Amino acid sequence: MPGGVAAHVVHALKYQGWPAVAPAMARRMAALRFPADVERERAALVPVPLAKSRQRERGYNQSEELARVLSHFWGVPLRTDLLARGRATATQTRLTPGERRRNVSGAFRASADRASLRGLHLVLVDDVVTTAATLNACAAALHDGGARILSFVTFGRAPALGDRW
Repeated sequence: MPGGVAAHVVHALKYQGWPAVAPAMARRMAALRFPADVERERAALVPVPLAKSRQRERGYNQSEELARVLSHFWGVPLRTDLLARGRATATQTRLTPGERRRNVSGAFRASADRASLRGLHLVLVDDVVTTAATLNACAAALHDGGARILSFVTFGRAPALGDRW
């Protein structure tokens, strides 16, 4: 996603207060097909949580907006109560891959009890993946909390520092 319309749409969703673009983005995401057995076992969609301060600033969580529409298309429940962000983190936009991993390390925790997560296949939803540091930190927290399988779905992929196109 190195520029172009998709980059502008994501920027509008995240930074310009345009949550109305989320349904069209999620419709595109919903076209992604998983193998049939994976589609059957998905227990819930889990949006990447924002820090409270960032959510107040934006007025919404862009990942939750996308997950809400995906939930409708896929018939998979949206769960915002399974994962929490324990601390705010610096914006990742200008960080190297290593800095991104350190920035989000320990920032997330499973917020449901182990018994309710045990064995579940959860699908993490985010707007964009760059290095997957955030998604991997979320997945690690949910796995430590008892989830069995974690899948990711995003609208796009942004270039990381050092990527070659």
